Amino acid sequence: MDVFQIEGPVRLRGHVDVNGSKNASLPIMAATLLAPGRSTLIGVPVLADISVFKKLIEQLGCPVERQEDGALAIDATKIDNPVGPYDIVRQMRASVCILGPLLARCGRVEVSMPGGCAIGDRPIDLHLLGLRQLGAQIHLKAGYVIAEAPQGLKGASIFLGGPFGSTVLGTANVMMAAVLAKGRTIIESAACEPEVADLAHCLNAMGARVSGIGSPRLTIDGISHLHPVQYRVIPDRIEAGTFMAAAAMTGGEVHIGHCRTDDMMAVVDRLRNIGVTVETNGDGCTVAAGERLVPADITTQPYPGFPTDLQAQFMALLAMADGNSVVVEKIFPDRFMHVAELTRMAANLRKEGSAVLVAGVKRLIAAPVMASDLRASAALVIAGLAAEGTTTVNRVYHIDRGYERIEERLNRIGAKITREEGGTV
Repeated sequence: MDVFQIEGPVRLRGHVDVNGSKNASLPIMAATLLAPGRSTLIGVPVLADISVFKKLIEQLGCPVERQEDGALAIDATKIDNPVGPYDIVRQMRASVCILGPLLARCGRVEVSMPGGCAIGDRPIDLHLLGLRQLGAQIHLKAGYVIAEAPQGLKGASIFLGGPFGSTVLGTANVMMAAVLAKGRTIIESAACEPEVADLAHCLNAMGARVSGIGSPRLTIDGISHLHPVQYRVIPDRIEAGTFMAAAAMTGGEVHIGHCRTDDMMAVVDRLRNIGVTVETNGDGCTVAAGERLVPADITTQPYPGFPTDLQAQFMALLAMADGNSVVVEKIFPDRFMHVAELTRMAANLRKEGSAVLVAGVKRLIAAPVMASDLRASAALVIAGLAAEGTTTVNRVYHIDRGYERIEERLNRIGAKITREEGGTV
């Protein structure tokens, strides 16, 4: 099992490009299952999660090829076996995205209950509620969701709000099912995330009729069939935010290319409040640390609020601010496994329910730490860049799920990260 050895402190300077969005790529890969034929997706990053989803699609009987130019070609001419098996689905929660498109196209689908990062309870009840309202018959058997619609799906008005806001993957699943349903579907309290909007744009490029994109009210007029597509996924706003936090935390100045700051207004707002300069230019932005980091309060919320996937990285940043900050997690209240590891690096953090009180320190001290999930591992990496000494980050397979060769890209702008075999399981 690989580990990172990170020498710090360093100051990041230079240019780094943001890759295509993982969270947009996965449901868009699932969407290609709706259209018989060969679709080509441009900008899909090379990640462990993408590899898992590739295996899942191939298990359905659809060949997937990474082309020489980096594009991903998916041939969904026929689907032999509309089953998402446990041994694949347990590895990644986004695997549940095959549920809606396979139900719509095949009339029957079996998908194991999903796995993924250990960041708290994430049921799929809203996915199933929406599909049932479209006319699906659903039951659970031996850990599998079995959904059937032998007479086809029918449009309906569906409310998808939950206790922690809208459901991103649930909106994706119901939208993908609805594009082939008979009649009109209205999804109220739909997720507004850019990745959901990107999926809707891709579906429309395939011939679907989705309107209200980017709003909490989606209208889908069902059609009989879709066609294959060539489509470029949007840049990854979470990767961009991670690079922003790394630049700020190391006192650096980094130009981040392929960064859509319009999708990141809450993030840019918090950075500026923390004393970081963010200037947009061309297709990206330049992030430069100020003379001092100012404390700030952060509350995660559904889009367009501050994203939960950047909570850990910004907690690491605030750990070196000059004063006291509060970080409140309203999406996944248990998403604080990184707190203990950052504390090992001399961060002064105290968890109080769904909030963490952050008392800024003048320096972090290197230590061996354990990555618990994808975004927590990113927080530990950027903390290691700012810490004094050599930080060992174990279980970096977590970071490989969502960041393509992050150590190589950070090293090109001044980091000192070495990947080694071994480490703690």
